[in-house]
Amino acid sequence: MTRRTFATGTPWEPKVGYSRAVRVGRQVFVSGTTATDANGRIVGKGDPAAQARQVFANLERALQGVGAALRHVVRTRMFVTDIARWEAVGRAHGEVFAAIRPCATLVQVSGFVDPDMLVEIEVDAVVDDDPVDGDNPVEKGPAG
Repeated sequence: MTRRTFATGTPWEPKVGYSRAVRVGRQVFVSGTTATDANGRIVGKGDPAAQARQVFANLERALQGVGAALRHVVRTRMFVTDIARWEAVGRAHGEVFAAIRPCATLVQVSGFVDPDMLVEIEVDAVVDDDPVDGDNPVEKGPAG
């Protein structure tokens, strides 16, 4: 199977030894991603919703870098520094994934490498040729 990687060009990737995204076959894994702009500056200081929106834009670029798209995402993992502000991050997630409905986890962590970072998100995706349609019925099951 072919392995493709995507790097953003940050100095951390070669120092730490990781890729922003890795695709092996149809599976795509995107590393924890924060709300930095093209120059490495944090976007949305103090605003978890703004940070989450920037993270999703960064994740979309990483997915595209290995031939995937947001519609292929099957799991998200959201890490926040203040669980009391989870709804802001949840709303931003819903703006992106309302029709896609991946599995999702949101947990509080004690902090990130920069104290201005409030949100970090990672995603897993499976690339397929099936069109994704927001009109597909959502299966209902037991809450969990």
